[in-house]
Amino acid sequence: MSRRDATDHIGYYFRKEKWTLLVVAATGILYNAGMVAGPWFEGQMVQYLCDILGGNRQAMEMVTLAACYVLTILFVQFMRYLKRLYVRKFANHISKSMKMTLYRNLLHRKQEDLEGAGSMMTKIISDADACVEGMRKFTTEVFDTGVVIIAYLVMLLSYDWKLTLLSMLFPPIAYFLAEQLKAVVTKNVAQSRESSARLNAATLERVTNALTYRVYGQETNRNGAYEKNLTDYEKKAVRANIWENAMQPIYQVISMLGAIAIIWFGGKNVFGTGWSAWNIAAFTTFFSCYQKLAVKSSKAAKLFNAVQKAQVSWKRIKSYLAPVEEEPERSIAAGSALSVQSVTFAYPGRQALFTNVTFAAKPGEVVGLTGKIACGKSTLGKLLTGELPYQGEIFLGDVRFSNEGGRYENGVGYLGHRPELFSGTIEENICMGKPGDIGPVLRAVCIDREVEEFPDGIHTVIGSGGVRLSGGQQARLALARTLYHKKPLMVLDDPFSAVDLETETRIFANLRVLAKDSVVLLISHRLSLFPQMDRVLWLEDGTVTVASHGELIQKNVHYRTLCEAQRKEAASDEN
Repeated sequence: MSRRDATDHIGYYFRKEKWTLLVVAATGILYNAGMVAGPWFEGQMVQYLCDILGGNRQAMEMVTLAACYVLTILFVQFMRYLKRLYVRKFANHISKSMKMTLYRNLLHRKQEDLEGAGSMMTKIISDADACVEGMRKFTTEVFDTGVVIIAYLVMLLSYDWKLTLLSMLFPPIAYFLAEQLKAVVTKNVAQSRESSARLNAATLERVTNALTYRVYGQETNRNGAYEKNLTDYEKKAVRANIWENAMQPIYQVISMLGAIAIIWFGGKNVFGTGWSAWNIAAFTTFFSCYQKLAVKSSKAAKLFNAVQKAQVSWKRIKSYLAPVEEEPERSIAAGSALSVQSVTFAYPGRQALFTNVTFAAKPGEVVGLTGKIACGKSTLGKLLTGELPYQGEIFLGDVRFSNEGGRYENGVGYLGHRPELFSGTIEENICMGKPGDIGPVLRAVCIDREVEEFPDGIHTVIGSGGVRLSGGQQARLALARTLYHKKPLMVLDDPFSAVDLETETRIFANLRVLAKDSVVLLISHRLSLFPQMDRVLWLEDGTVTVASHGELIQKNVHYRTLCEAQRKEAASDEN
Protein backbone atom coordinates (compact mmCIF):
# COMPACT_ATOMS: atom_id res chain seq x y z
CA MET A 1 0.00 0.00 0.00
CA SER A 2 1.39 3.39 -1.01
CA ARG A 3 1.68 6.24 1.48
CA ARG A 4 -1.12 8.19 -0.20
CA ASP A 5 -3.48 5.22 0.22
CA ALA A 6 -2.88 5.01 3.97
CA THR A 7 -5.77 5.69 6.36
CA ASP A 8 -3.89 8.60 7.95
CA HIS A 9 -3.75 10.45 4.61
CA ILE A 10 -6.71 12.78 3.92
CA GLY A 11 -6.75 11.88 0.23
CA TYR A 12 -7.51 8.25 1.10
CA TYR A 13 -11.04 9.13 2.22
CA PHE A 14 -11.79 11.18 -0.90
CA ARG A 15 -10.54 8.39 -3.19
CA LYS A 16 -12.52 5.81 -1.25
CA GLU A 17 -15.74 7.66 -2.13
CA LYS A 18 -14.84 8.48 -5.75
CA TRP A 19 -18.13 7.18 -7.21
CA THR A 20 -20.20 9.18 -4.75
CA LEU A 21 -18.07 12.23 -5.53
CA LEU A 22 -18.61 11.63 -9.27
CA VAL A 23 -22.39 12.03 -8.75
CA VAL A 24 -21.71 15.10 -6.59
CA ALA A 25 -19.57 16.59 -9.36
CA ALA A 26 -22.14 15.97 -12.12
CA THR A 27 -25.10 17.33 -10.17
CA GLY A 28 -22.99 20.15 -8.70
CA ILE A 29 -21.91 21.41 -12.11
CA LEU A 30 -25.48 21.28 -13.49
CA TYR A 31 -26.89 23.03 -10.42
CA ASN A 32 -24.30 25.77 -10.13
CA ALA A 33 -23.97 26.42 -13.87
CA GLY A 34 -27.75 26.67 -13.93
CA MET A 35 -27.64 29.30 -11.18
CA VAL A 36 -26.66 31.96 -13.76
CA ALA A 37 -30.05 31.44 -15.39
CA GLY A 38 -31.66 33.20 -12.43
CA PRO A 39 -30.07 36.63 -13.01
CA TRP A 40 -30.65 36.35 -16.77
CA PHE A 41 -34.35 35.61 -16.30
CA GLU A 42 -34.63 38.39 -13.72
CA GLY A 43 -33.14 40.88 -16.16
CA GLN A 44 -35.39 39.71 -18.98
CA MET A 45 -38.49 39.93 -16.79
CA VAL A 46 -37.66 43.54 -15.83
CA GLN A 47 -37.18 44.36 -19.51
CA TYR A 48 -40.43 42.60 -20.47
CA LEU A 49 -42.26 44.59 -17.81
CA CYS A 50 -40.89 47.87 -19.17
CA ASP A 51 -41.85 46.80 -22.72
CA ILE A 52 -45.38 45.83 -21.64
CA LEU A 53 -45.84 49.19 -19.91
CA GLY A 54 -44.57 50.87 -23.07
CA GLY A 55 -46.99 48.86 -25.22
CA ASN A 56 -44.26 46.93 -27.05
CA ARG A 57 -45.08 43.47 -25.65
CA GLN A 58 -48.11 41.43 -24.66
CA ALA A 59 -48.71 40.19 -21.10
CA MET A 60 -48.84 36.62 -22.39
CA GLU A 61 -45.18 36.87 -23.36
CA MET A 62 -44.36 37.66 -19.71
CA VAL A 63 -46.39 34.62 -18.60
CA THR A 64 -44.47 32.39 -21.03
CA LEU A 65 -41.15 33.78 -19.81
CA ALA A 66 -42.19 33.28 -16.17
CA ALA A 67 -43.22 29.67 -16.89
CA CYS A 68 -39.80 28.98 -18.47
CA TYR A 69 -38.16 30.59 -15.43
CA VAL A 70 -40.11 28.34 -13.02
CA LEU A 71 -39.26 25.18 -14.98
CA THR A 72 -35.58 26.15 -15.09
CA ILE A 73 -35.52 26.84 -11.35
CA LEU A 74 -37.27 23.51 -10.64
CA PHE A 75 -34.59 21.66 -12.63
CA VAL A 76 -31.77 23.57 -10.96
CA GLN A 77 -33.20 22.96 -7.48
CA PHE A 78 -33.66 19.24 -8.23
CA MET A 79 -29.98 19.07 -9.14
CA ARG A 80 -29.25 20.89 -5.88
CA TYR A 81 -31.26 18.29 -3.96
CA LEU A 82 -29.35 15.41 -5.57
CA LYS A 83 -26.00 17.09 -4.96
CA ARG A 84 -26.72 17.72 -1.28
CA LEU A 85 -28.08 14.19 -0.85
CA TYR A 86 -24.87 12.66 -2.19
CA VAL A 87 -22.68 15.09 -0.28
CA ARG A 88 -24.42 13.92 2.91
CA LYS A 89 -23.89 10.30 1.87
CA PHE A 90 -20.24 11.10 1.26
CA ALA A 91 -19.92 12.64 4.75
CA ASN A 92 -21.72 9.72 6.41
CA HIS A 93 -19.52 7.16 4.66
CA ILE A 94 -16.37 9.08 5.62
CA SER A 95 -17.53 9.36 9.23
CA LYS A 96 -18.17 5.62 9.41
CA SER A 97 -14.85 4.75 7.76
CA MET A 98 -12.85 7.14 9.93
CA LYS A 99 -14.45 5.99 13.18
CA MET A 100 -13.98 2.31 12.29
CA THR A 101 -10.29 3.04 11.68
CA LEU A 102 -10.06 4.82 15.05
CA TYR A 103 -11.81 1.88 16.71
CA ARG A 104 -9.42 -0.70 15.22
CA ASN A 105 -6.42 1.45 16.10
CA LEU A 106 -7.48 1.82 19.74
CA LEU A 107 -8.14 -1.91 20.02
CA HIS A 108 -4.53 -2.59 19.05
CA ARG A 109 -3.08 -0.23 21.64
CA LYS A 110 -1.69 -1.43 24.92
CA GLN A 111 -3.90 -1.21 27.98
CA GLU A 112 -1.52 1.22 29.67
CA ASP A 113 -1.85 3.58 26.68
CA LEU A 114 -5.59 3.85 27.25
CA GLU A 115 -5.59 5.59 30.63
CA GLY A 116 -8.43 8.08 30.75
CA ALA A 117 -10.10 6.29 27.83
CA GLY A 118 -13.43 8.09 28.36
CA SER A 119 -11.93 11.56 28.00
CA MET A 120 -9.72 10.34 25.16
CA MET A 121 -12.67 8.96 23.20
CA THR A 122 -14.68 12.15 23.74
CA LYS A 123 -11.89 14.25 22.24
CA ILE A 124 -11.13 11.84 19.40
CA ILE A 125 -14.76 11.48 18.28
CA SER A 126 -15.26 15.25 18.53
CA ASP A 127 -12.18 15.84 16.37
CA ALA A 128 -13.28 13.18 13.87
CA ASP A 129 -16.67 14.88 13.55
CA ALA A 130 -14.95 18.24 12.97
CA CYS A 131 -12.77 16.70 10.24
CA VAL A 132 -15.77 15.13 8.51
CA GLU A 133 -17.68 18.42 8.70
CA GLY A 134 -14.74 20.27 7.17
CA MET A 135 -14.53 17.71 4.34
CA ARG A 136 -18.29 17.98 3.77
CA LYS A 137 -18.19 21.78 3.60
CA PHE A 138 -15.17 21.69 1.31
CA THR A 139 -16.91 19.26 -1.05
CA THR A 140 -20.10 21.33 -0.99
CA GLU A 141 -18.45 24.69 -1.50
CA VAL A 142 -16.16 23.53 -4.31
CA PHE A 143 -19.34 23.58 -6.39
CA ASP A 144 -21.66 25.92 -4.49
CA THR A 145 -18.90 28.53 -4.34
CA GLY A 146 -16.13 27.66 -6.81
CA VAL A 147 -18.13 26.59 -9.87
CA VAL A 148 -20.88 29.16 -9.45
CA ILE A 149 -18.37 32.01 -8.98
CA ILE A 150 -16.69 31.01 -12.24
CA ALA A 151 -20.09 30.88 -13.98
CA TYR A 152 -21.09 34.31 -12.64
CA LEU A 153 -17.70 35.75 -13.55
CA VAL A 154 -17.95 34.50 -17.13
CA MET A 155 -21.38 36.10 -17.46
CA LEU A 156 -20.17 39.40 -16.00
CA LEU A 157 -17.21 39.52 -18.41
CA SER A 158 -19.52 38.91 -21.35
CA TYR A 159 -21.50 42.07 -20.47
CA ASP A 160 -18.68 44.52 -19.65
CA TRP A 161 -15.16 43.32 -18.91
CA LYS A 162 -13.91 46.73 -17.70
CA LEU A 163 -16.68 47.13 -15.14
CA THR A 164 -16.24 43.49 -14.11
CA LEU A 165 -12.55 44.00 -13.33
CA LEU A 166 -13.30 47.20 -11.42
CA SER A 167 -16.05 45.70 -9.28
CA MET A 168 -14.06 42.48 -8.67
CA LEU A 169 -11.34 44.37 -6.80
CA PHE A 170 -13.28 44.00 -3.54
CA PRO A 171 -13.97 40.22 -3.08
CA PRO A 172 -10.20 39.43 -3.04
CA ILE A 173 -9.86 41.86 -0.14
CA ALA A 174 -12.37 39.72 1.79
CA TYR A 175 -10.32 36.62 0.92
CA PHE A 176 -7.12 38.31 2.03
CA LEU A 177 -8.68 39.36 5.34
CA ALA A 178 -9.91 35.81 5.96
CA GLU A 179 -6.42 34.45 5.30
CA GLN A 180 -4.82 36.97 7.65
CA LEU A 181 -7.20 35.93 10.41
CA LYS A 182 -6.46 32.23 9.83
CA ALA A 183 -3.94 32.00 12.68
CA VAL A 184 -6.29 33.76 15.10
CA VAL A 185 -9.23 31.50 14.23
CA THR A 186 -7.07 28.36 14.48
CA LYS A 187 -5.65 29.39 17.85
CA ASN A 188 -9.04 30.18 19.40
CA VAL A 189 -10.65 26.99 18.07
CA ALA A 190 -7.77 24.90 19.47
CA GLN A 191 -8.09 26.58 22.87
CA SER A 192 -11.85 25.98 22.85
CA ARG A 193 -11.43 22.27 22.13
CA GLU A 194 -8.76 21.86 24.80
CA SER A 195 -11.03 23.56 27.33
CA SER A 196 -13.92 21.31 26.23
CA ALA A 197 -11.76 18.22 26.82
CA ARG A 198 -10.83 19.45 30.32
CA LEU A 199 -14.49 20.09 31.09
CA ASN A 200 -15.47 16.59 29.90
CA ALA A 201 -12.77 15.03 32.07
CA ALA A 202 -13.84 17.14 35.08
CA THR A 203 -17.49 16.15 34.54
CA LEU A 204 -16.63 12.46 34.44
CA GLU A 205 -14.43 12.78 37.54
CA ARG A 206 -17.11 14.74 39.39
CA VAL A 207 -19.85 12.19 38.67
CA THR A 208 -17.65 9.14 39.31
CA ASN A 209 -16.46 10.35 42.72
CA ALA A 210 -19.67 12.07 43.85
CA LEU A 211 -20.20 9.72 46.81
CA THR A 212 -16.62 10.12 48.05
CA TYR A 213 -16.86 13.92 47.99
CA ARG A 214 -20.20 13.81 49.80
CA VAL A 215 -18.94 11.46 52.52
CA TYR A 216 -15.85 13.57 53.20
CA GLY A 217 -17.65 16.90 52.97
CA GLN A 218 -15.75 18.08 49.90
CA GLU A 219 -18.72 18.75 47.60
CA THR A 220 -18.40 22.53 47.87
CA ASN A 221 -14.68 22.48 47.06
CA ARG A 222 -15.14 20.17 44.10
CA ASN A 223 -18.12 22.17 42.84
CA GLY A 224 -15.91 25.26 42.90
CA ALA A 225 -13.20 23.50 40.91
CA TYR A 226 -15.77 22.27 38.40
CA GLU A 227 -17.23 25.79 38.10
CA LYS A 228 -13.78 27.08 37.10
CA ASN A 229 -13.57 24.54 34.28
CA LEU A 230 -17.08 25.45 33.13
CA THR A 231 -16.36 29.19 33.17
CA ASP A 232 -13.12 28.69 31.25
CA TYR A 233 -14.94 26.64 28.60
CA GLU A 234 -17.70 29.23 28.24
CA LYS A 235 -15.20 32.04 27.68
CA LYS A 236 -13.09 30.15 25.17
CA ALA A 237 -16.12 28.78 23.30
CA VAL A 238 -17.64 32.26 22.97
CA ARG A 239 -14.32 33.72 21.81
CA ALA A 240 -13.90 30.97 19.21
CA ASN A 241 -17.45 31.45 17.92
CA ILE A 242 -16.98 35.22 17.66
CA TRP A 243 -13.89 34.88 15.51
CA GLU A 244 -15.45 32.12 13.44
CA ASN A 245 -18.90 33.63 12.86
CA ALA A 246 -18.90 37.35 13.65
CA MET A 247 -16.45 38.11 10.83
CA GLN A 248 -18.90 36.78 8.23
CA PRO A 249 -20.92 40.03 7.86
CA ILE A 250 -17.67 42.00 7.48
CA TYR A 251 -16.54 39.74 4.63
CA GLN A 252 -19.91 40.24 2.94
CA VAL A 253 -19.91 44.05 3.30
CA ILE A 254 -16.42 44.26 1.81
CA SER A 255 -17.42 42.03 -1.09
CA MET A 256 -20.51 44.19 -1.80
CA LEU A 257 -18.57 47.46 -2.11
CA GLY A 258 -18.27 46.79 -5.84
CA ALA A 259 -22.03 47.47 -6.13
CA ILE A 260 -21.28 51.20 -5.85
CA ALA A 261 -19.17 51.06 -9.01
CA ILE A 262 -21.85 49.03 -10.82
CA ILE A 263 -24.60 51.55 -10.01
CA TRP A 264 -22.47 54.48 -11.21
CA PHE A 265 -20.82 53.03 -14.31
CA GLY A 266 -23.68 50.65 -15.13
CA GLY A 267 -26.06 53.61 -15.13
CA LYS A 268 -23.82 55.30 -17.69
CA ASN A 269 -23.99 52.17 -19.85
CA VAL A 270 -27.79 52.33 -19.81
CA PHE A 271 -27.74 56.02 -20.83
CA GLY A 272 -25.25 55.27 -23.60
CA THR A 273 -22.31 57.22 -22.11
CA GLY A 274 -20.41 54.29 -20.60
CA TRP A 275 -18.07 51.55 -21.78
CA SER A 276 -20.87 49.37 -23.15
CA ALA A 277 -24.40 49.86 -24.48
CA TRP A 278 -26.91 48.32 -22.07
CA ASN A 279 -30.64 48.08 -21.74
CA ILE A 280 -32.53 47.58 -18.47
CA ALA A 281 -32.25 43.78 -18.79
CA ALA A 282 -28.44 43.94 -19.06
CA PHE A 283 -28.13 46.28 -16.05
CA THR A 284 -30.45 44.12 -13.90
CA THR A 285 -28.70 40.90 -14.93
CA PHE A 286 -25.22 42.34 -14.27
CA PHE A 287 -26.17 43.78 -10.88
CA SER A 288 -27.96 40.58 -9.80
CA CYS A 289 -25.00 38.44 -10.92
CA TYR A 290 -22.53 40.55 -8.97
CA GLN A 291 -24.72 40.55 -5.86
CA LYS A 292 -24.91 36.74 -5.88
CA LEU A 293 -21.19 36.48 -6.63
CA ALA A 294 -20.36 38.72 -3.65
CA VAL A 295 -22.53 36.62 -1.33
CA LYS A 296 -20.80 33.47 -2.55
CA SER A 297 -17.42 35.12 -2.05
CA SER A 298 -18.21 35.81 1.59
CA LYS A 299 -19.22 32.17 2.03
CA ALA A 300 -15.86 31.15 0.60
CA ALA A 301 -14.22 33.01 3.47
CA LYS A 302 -16.43 31.08 5.87
CA LEU A 303 -15.32 27.88 4.14
CA PHE A 304 -11.68 28.77 4.88
CA ASN A 305 -12.54 28.98 8.59
CA ALA A 306 -14.29 25.58 8.52
CA VAL A 307 -11.31 23.99 6.77
CA GLN A 308 -8.94 25.56 9.31
CA LYS A 309 -10.97 24.03 12.15
CA ALA A 310 -10.81 20.66 10.45
CA GLN A 311 -7.01 20.99 10.05
CA VAL A 312 -6.61 21.53 13.79
CA SER A 313 -8.65 18.41 14.53
CA TRP A 314 -6.90 16.38 11.83
CA LYS A 315 -3.48 17.03 13.36
CA ARG A 316 -4.73 15.70 16.71
CA ILE A 317 -6.27 12.47 15.43
CA LYS A 318 -3.85 11.68 12.60
CA SER A 319 -1.75 9.39 14.80
CA TYR A 320 -4.89 7.44 15.73
CA LEU A 321 -5.67 6.87 12.05
CA ALA A 322 -2.32 5.28 11.19
CA PRO A 323 -2.73 1.92 9.40
CA VAL A 324 -2.80 -1.03 11.77
CA GLU A 325 -0.88 -4.11 10.71
CA GLU A 326 -3.06 -7.09 11.45
CA GLU A 327 -1.04 -9.86 13.01
CA PRO A 328 -1.08 -13.13 11.07
CA GLU A 329 -3.44 -15.74 12.45
CA ARG A 330 -1.62 -18.12 14.77
CA SER A 331 -3.09 -21.59 14.71
CA ILE A 332 -2.95 -23.15 18.17
CA ALA A 333 -4.39 -26.63 18.39
CA ALA A 334 -6.69 -27.76 21.19
CA GLY A 335 -4.88 -29.85 23.77
CA SER A 336 -1.65 -27.83 23.55
CA ALA A 337 0.74 -27.81 26.51
CA LEU A 338 2.07 -24.61 28.10
CA SER A 339 5.78 -24.01 28.61
CA VAL A 340 7.15 -20.88 30.34
CA GLN A 341 10.94 -20.63 30.29
CA SER A 342 13.10 -18.06 32.12
CA VAL A 343 10.56 -15.24 31.81
CA THR A 344 11.49 -11.85 33.26
CA PHE A 345 9.33 -8.73 33.28
CA ALA A 346 9.81 -5.09 34.31
CA TYR A 347 7.67 -2.02 33.77
CA PRO A 348 9.55 0.75 31.91
CA GLY A 349 11.98 2.56 34.20
CA ARG A 350 11.45 0.16 37.11
CA GLN A 351 13.16 -2.85 38.63
CA ALA A 352 12.13 -6.31 37.45
CA LEU A 353 8.80 -7.37 38.94
CA PHE A 354 9.82 -11.03 38.65
CA THR A 355 12.73 -12.90 37.08
CA ASN A 356 13.45 -16.33 35.58
CA VAL A 357 9.91 -17.68 35.93
CA THR A 358 9.86 -21.25 34.64
CA PHE A 359 7.03 -23.78 34.75
CA ALA A 360 5.03 -26.09 32.49
CA ALA A 361 1.48 -27.45 32.41
CA LYS A 362 -0.31 -30.12 30.38
CA PRO A 363 -3.88 -30.02 29.03
CA GLY A 364 -6.39 -30.80 31.78
CA GLU A 365 -4.19 -29.35 34.53
CA VAL A 366 -5.21 -26.45 36.73
CA VAL A 367 -2.27 -24.40 37.99
CA GLY A 368 -2.84 -22.07 40.94
CA LEU A 369 -0.92 -18.79 41.14
CA THR A 370 -0.83 -16.83 44.40
CA GLY A 371 1.40 -14.63 46.51
CA LYS A 372 1.41 -11.52 48.64
CA ILE A 373 -0.59 -8.42 47.66
CA ALA A 374 0.92 -6.49 44.71
CA CYS A 375 3.56 -9.13 44.06
CA GLY A 376 2.80 -9.30 40.32
CA LYS A 377 0.26 -12.15 40.07
CA SER A 378 -2.06 -10.37 37.64
CA THR A 379 0.89 -9.10 35.60
CA LEU A 380 2.23 -12.61 35.13
CA GLY A 381 -1.21 -13.70 33.94
CA LYS A 382 -1.39 -10.82 31.46
CA LEU A 383 1.96 -11.83 29.93
CA LEU A 384 0.23 -14.93 28.61
CA THR A 385 -2.34 -12.83 26.71
CA GLY A 386 0.30 -10.93 24.75
CA GLU A 387 -0.58 -7.62 26.42
CA LEU A 388 2.91 -6.98 27.80
CA PRO A 389 6.45 -7.43 26.46
CA TYR A 390 8.89 -9.66 28.37
CA GLN A 391 12.20 -11.48 28.25
CA GLY A 392 12.33 -15.22 27.97
CA GLU A 393 10.20 -17.74 26.08
CA ILE A 394 6.57 -18.84 26.25
CA PHE A 395 5.29 -21.73 24.14
CA LEU A 396 1.71 -22.95 23.73
CA GLY A 397 2.00 -26.15 21.81
CA ASP A 398 4.36 -25.48 18.91
CA VAL A 399 3.65 -21.74 18.83
CA ARG A 400 6.22 -19.42 20.39
CA PHE A 401 4.70 -16.22 21.77
CA SER A 402 6.31 -12.96 20.72
CA ASN A 403 8.23 -11.34 23.57
CA GLU A 404 7.37 -7.92 22.10
CA GLY A 405 3.71 -8.39 22.98
CA GLY A 406 1.01 -9.67 20.65
CA ARG A 407 -2.47 -11.14 20.69
CA TYR A 408 -3.38 -14.81 20.53
CA GLU A 409 -7.16 -14.71 20.49
CA ASN A 410 -7.44 -18.18 19.01
CA GLY A 411 -5.26 -19.70 21.73
CA VAL A 412 -5.70 -17.76 24.98
CA GLY A 413 -8.84 -17.00 26.97
CA TYR A 414 -8.60 -14.36 29.70
CA LEU A 415 -10.79 -13.31 32.63
CA GLY A 416 -9.54 -10.25 34.48
CA HIS A 417 -10.18 -9.65 38.16
CA ARG A 418 -12.67 -6.94 37.17
CA PRO A 419 -15.49 -8.36 34.99
CA GLU A 420 -15.77 -6.46 31.72
CA LEU A 421 -19.46 -6.49 30.79
CA PHE A 422 -21.24 -4.28 28.28
CA SER A 423 -24.76 -2.90 28.15
CA GLY A 424 -26.50 -5.78 26.42
CA THR A 425 -28.38 -8.92 27.32
CA ILE A 426 -26.99 -11.84 29.31
CA GLU A 427 -26.91 -13.91 26.14
CA GLU A 428 -25.09 -11.19 24.17
CA ASN A 429 -22.47 -10.75 26.91
CA ILE A 430 -21.70 -14.47 26.86
CA CYS A 431 -21.96 -15.24 23.13
CA MET A 432 -20.18 -12.09 21.86
CA GLY A 433 -21.54 -12.88 18.40
CA LYS A 434 -20.79 -16.61 18.48
CA PRO A 435 -24.06 -18.57 18.12
CA GLY A 436 -24.77 -21.52 20.38
CA ASP A 437 -26.46 -22.76 23.55
CA ILE A 438 -25.30 -20.93 26.68
CA GLY A 439 -27.19 -23.23 29.05
CA PRO A 440 -24.20 -25.50 29.88
CA VAL A 441 -21.92 -22.63 30.89
CA LEU A 442 -24.68 -20.98 32.94
CA ARG A 443 -25.08 -24.23 34.86
CA ALA A 444 -21.31 -24.61 35.16
CA VAL A 445 -20.99 -21.26 36.98
CA CYS A 446 -24.15 -21.90 39.07
CA ILE A 447 -26.11 -18.93 37.79
CA ASP A 448 -28.69 -20.75 35.68
CA ARG A 449 -31.48 -20.68 38.28
CA GLU A 450 -30.97 -16.99 39.00
CA VAL A 451 -31.15 -16.19 35.28
CA GLU A 452 -34.38 -18.17 34.95
CA GLU A 453 -35.92 -15.97 37.65
CA PHE A 454 -35.11 -12.77 35.73
CA PRO A 455 -38.17 -11.33 33.89
CA ASP A 456 -36.58 -11.84 30.45
CA GLY A 457 -34.29 -14.75 31.27
CA ILE A 458 -31.17 -14.82 29.14
CA HIS A 459 -32.54 -11.81 27.22
CA THR A 460 -32.39 -9.60 30.31
CA VAL A 461 -30.46 -6.38 29.67
CA ILE A 462 -27.81 -6.01 32.40
CA GLY A 463 -26.82 -2.36 31.86
CA SER A 464 -23.39 -0.80 31.42
CA GLY A 465 -20.77 -2.83 33.30
CA GLY A 466 -23.50 -5.23 34.48
CA VAL A 467 -24.88 -2.58 36.83
CA ARG A 468 -28.16 -4.47 37.25
CA LEU A 469 -26.38 -7.55 38.60
CA SER A 470 -24.77 -8.20 41.96
CA GLY A 471 -21.00 -8.48 42.21
CA GLY A 472 -21.17 -12.28 42.39
CA GLN A 473 -23.45 -12.45 39.37
CA GLN A 474 -21.13 -10.19 37.38
CA ALA A 475 -18.13 -12.39 38.19
CA ARG A 476 -19.95 -15.61 37.28
CA LEU A 477 -21.34 -14.15 34.05
CA ALA A 478 -17.82 -13.11 32.98
CA LEU A 479 -16.55 -16.61 33.84
CA ALA A 480 -19.39 -18.16 31.83
CA ARG A 481 -18.28 -16.10 28.82
CA THR A 482 -14.69 -17.35 29.20
CA LEU A 483 -15.85 -20.96 29.36
CA TYR A 484 -18.21 -20.50 26.40
CA HIS A 485 -15.25 -19.33 24.31
CA LYS A 486 -12.97 -22.07 25.58
CA LYS A 487 -9.34 -21.86 24.44
CA PRO A 488 -6.26 -24.13 24.83
CA LEU A 489 -5.01 -21.79 27.58
CA MET A 490 -7.34 -20.00 29.99
CA VAL A 491 -6.06 -17.38 32.44
CA LEU A 492 -8.59 -16.74 35.23
CA ASP A 493 -7.72 -13.85 37.55
CA ASP A 494 -9.58 -14.14 40.87
CA PRO A 495 -12.76 -15.63 39.34
CA PHE A 496 -14.30 -16.69 42.69
CA SER A 497 -13.65 -13.62 44.87
CA ALA A 498 -17.34 -12.61 44.93
CA VAL A 499 -18.91 -16.03 45.61
CA ASP A 500 -19.22 -18.10 48.78
CA LEU A 501 -17.03 -21.15 49.44
CA GLU A 502 -19.76 -23.68 48.67
CA THR A 503 -20.50 -22.13 45.26
CA GLU A 504 -16.77 -21.82 44.60
CA THR A 505 -16.31 -25.56 45.17
CA ARG A 506 -19.18 -26.47 42.83
CA ILE A 507 -17.95 -24.14 40.07
CA PHE A 508 -14.40 -25.48 40.36
CA ALA A 509 -15.63 -29.05 39.93
CA ASN A 510 -17.52 -28.00 36.79
CA LEU A 511 -14.46 -26.14 35.55
CA ARG A 512 -12.43 -29.33 35.81
CA VAL A 513 -14.87 -31.07 33.48
CA LEU A 514 -15.30 -28.28 30.93
CA ALA A 515 -11.58 -27.52 30.73
CA LYS A 516 -10.34 -31.11 30.58
CA ASP A 517 -8.46 -30.43 27.32
CA SER A 518 -7.18 -26.95 28.28
CA VAL A 519 -4.50 -25.55 30.55
CA VAL A 520 -6.00 -23.34 33.28
CA LEU A 521 -3.96 -20.77 35.20
CA LEU A 522 -6.08 -19.74 38.19
CA ILE A 523 -4.86 -16.59 39.96
CA SER A 524 -6.27 -16.06 43.43
CA HIS A 525 -5.52 -14.69 46.88
CA ARG A 526 -8.13 -17.09 48.34
CA LEU A 527 -6.53 -20.50 48.88
CA SER A 528 -9.45 -22.79 49.78
CA LEU A 529 -9.19 -24.58 46.42
CA PHE A 530 -5.41 -24.77 46.25
CA PRO A 531 -5.21 -28.28 47.76
CA GLN A 532 -7.02 -29.43 44.58
CA MET A 533 -4.60 -27.70 42.19
CA ASP A 534 -2.29 -29.84 40.06
CA ARG A 535 0.48 -27.36 40.74
CA VAL A 536 0.92 -24.17 42.75
CA LEU A 537 3.04 -21.14 41.84
CA TRP A 538 4.04 -18.99 44.82
CA LEU A 539 5.25 -15.54 43.75
CA GLU A 540 7.35 -13.66 46.29
CA ASP A 541 10.11 -11.02 46.02
CA GLY A 542 10.32 -11.43 42.25
CA THR A 543 10.82 -15.20 42.22
CA VAL A 544 8.38 -18.05 41.65
CA THR A 545 8.37 -21.29 43.60
CA VAL A 546 6.73 -24.19 41.74
CA ALA A 547 5.46 -27.13 43.79
CA SER A 548 2.39 -29.10 44.82
CA HIS A 549 0.20 -27.69 47.57
CA GLY A 550 1.53 -30.24 50.06
CA GLU A 551 5.17 -29.56 49.19
CA LEU A 552 4.69 -25.82 49.42
CA ILE A 553 3.04 -26.11 52.83
CA GLN A 554 6.11 -27.97 54.07
CA LYS A 555 8.85 -25.73 52.70
CA ASN A 556 7.35 -22.21 52.50
CA VAL A 557 6.46 -20.63 55.83
CA HIS A 558 4.62 -17.66 54.27
CA TYR A 559 2.38 -19.90 52.18
CA ARG A 560 1.70 -22.13 55.18
CA THR A 561 0.88 -19.14 57.40
CA LEU A 562 -1.52 -17.72 54.80
CA CYS A 563 -3.31 -21.06 54.36
CA GLU A 564 -3.76 -21.55 58.11
CA ALA A 565 -5.04 -17.97 58.58
CA GLN A 566 -7.64 -18.41 55.85
CA ARG A 567 -8.69 -21.82 57.20
CA LYS A 568 -9.27 -20.37 60.67
CA GLU A 569 -11.20 -17.44 59.20
CA ALA A 570 -13.45 -19.81 57.22
CA ALA A 571 -14.10 -21.95 60.31
CA SER A 572 -14.95 -18.84 62.31
CA ASP A 573 -17.43 -17.70 59.64
CA GLU A 574 -19.18 -21.09 59.71
CA ASN A 575 -19.61 -20.86 63.48
